[in-house]
Amino acid sequence: MDNFLPPDFRMDTDDELAGRFMPWRRPLVVDGEVRACPQCEAYRDWVILCTQSRIWLRCRAGHETLEPRLDVAWYNRNSGPSNGKFGTLEEGLRSLDH
Repeated sequence: MDNFLPPDFRMDTDDELAGRFMPWRRPLVVDGEVRACPQCEAYRDWVILCTQSRIWLRCRAGHETLEPRLDVAWYNRNSGPSNGKFGTLEEGLRSLDH
Protein backbone atom coordinates (compact mmCIF):
# COMPACT_ATOMS: atom_id res chain seq x y z
CA MET A 1 0.00 0.00 0.00
CA ASP A 2 2.69 2.48 -1.05
CA ASN A 3 0.39 5.05 -2.67
CA PHE A 4 -2.99 4.87 -0.99
CA LEU A 5 -4.06 8.39 -1.99
CA PRO A 6 -6.33 8.81 -5.01
CA PRO A 7 -4.27 9.62 -8.14
CA ASP A 8 -5.46 13.24 -8.27
CA PHE A 9 -4.03 13.93 -4.82
CA ARG A 10 -0.72 12.06 -4.91
CA MET A 11 2.68 13.26 -5.94
CA ASP A 12 3.70 11.24 -9.01
CA THR A 13 7.25 10.10 -9.61
CA ASP A 14 7.15 11.32 -13.23
CA ASP A 15 5.96 14.83 -12.34
CA GLU A 16 9.30 16.49 -13.11
CA LEU A 17 8.38 20.18 -12.96
CA ALA A 18 6.05 20.34 -10.01
CA GLY A 19 6.57 19.71 -6.36
CA ARG A 20 4.83 19.78 -3.03
CA PHE A 21 5.67 20.94 0.47
CA MET A 22 4.57 19.88 3.88
CA PRO A 23 5.56 21.17 7.31
CA TRP A 24 6.99 18.61 9.73
CA ARG A 25 7.13 20.24 13.17
CA ARG A 26 8.23 17.26 15.24
CA PRO A 27 11.58 15.41 14.99
CA LEU A 28 11.88 13.40 11.78
CA VAL A 29 12.94 9.80 12.38
CA VAL A 30 14.43 7.98 9.37
CA ASP A 31 15.59 4.37 9.75
CA GLY A 32 15.51 4.72 13.55
CA GLU A 33 17.66 7.87 13.52
CA VAL A 34 16.49 11.40 14.37
CA ARG A 35 17.40 13.44 11.31
CA ALA A 36 19.38 16.61 12.01
CA CYS A 37 20.44 19.39 9.66
CA PRO A 38 24.07 18.82 8.64
CA GLN A 39 24.80 22.57 8.83
CA CYS A 40 23.06 23.80 11.99
CA GLU A 41 22.02 20.54 13.70
CA ALA A 42 18.33 21.52 13.93
CA TYR A 43 16.25 18.37 14.37
CA ARG A 44 12.65 19.60 14.21
CA ASP A 45 10.48 22.14 12.41
CA TRP A 46 11.29 20.95 8.88
CA VAL A 47 9.71 21.76 5.57
CA ILE A 48 9.70 18.58 3.51
CA LEU A 49 9.86 19.17 -0.23
CA CYS A 50 8.88 16.51 -2.74
CA THR A 51 10.14 17.41 -6.18
CA GLN A 52 11.56 15.57 -9.20
CA SER A 53 11.02 12.20 -7.47
CA ARG A 54 13.24 13.22 -4.55
CA ILE A 55 12.69 14.33 -0.97
CA TRP A 56 14.50 17.38 0.33
CA LEU A 57 14.54 18.66 3.91
CA ARG A 58 14.69 22.36 4.70
CA CYS A 59 15.37 23.48 8.25
CA ARG A 60 14.10 26.71 9.75
CA ALA A 61 17.45 28.38 8.98
CA GLY A 62 16.92 27.66 5.27
CA HIS A 63 19.48 24.89 4.82
CA GLU A 64 18.39 22.26 2.32
CA THR A 65 19.58 18.70 2.16
CA LEU A 66 18.57 15.68 0.10
CA GLU A 67 17.15 12.75 2.08
CA PRO A 68 17.74 9.67 -0.13
CA ARG A 69 16.21 7.27 2.41
CA LEU A 70 12.75 8.78 1.84
CA ASP A 71 10.80 8.51 -1.40
CA VAL A 72 7.65 9.77 -3.07
CA ALA A 73 5.58 6.89 -1.65
CA TRP A 74 6.71 7.89 1.88
CA TYR A 75 5.71 11.48 1.12
CA ASN A 76 2.28 10.40 -0.10
CA ARG A 77 1.67 8.26 3.00
CA ASN A 78 2.61 11.09 5.35
CA SER A 79 1.29 14.20 3.62
CA GLY A 80 -2.36 13.26 3.20
CA PRO A 81 -4.49 14.62 0.37
CA SER A 82 -3.18 17.80 -1.19
CA ASN A 83 -3.93 19.50 -4.45
CA GLY A 84 -1.56 22.47 -4.21
CA LYS A 85 1.55 22.20 -6.35
CA PHE A 86 4.25 24.81 -6.65
CA GLY A 87 5.96 25.96 -9.81
CA THR A 88 9.10 27.32 -8.13
CA LEU A 89 10.79 26.88 -4.78
CA GLU A 90 10.08 30.49 -3.83
CA GLU A 91 6.40 30.11 -4.67
CA GLY A 92 6.08 27.06 -2.46
CA LEU A 93 7.92 28.61 0.47
CA ARG A 94 5.74 31.71 0.30
CA SER A 95 2.69 29.47 0.58
CA LEU A 96 3.90 28.15 3.95
CA ASP A 97 4.03 30.04 7.20
CA HIS A 98 7.60 28.92 7.89
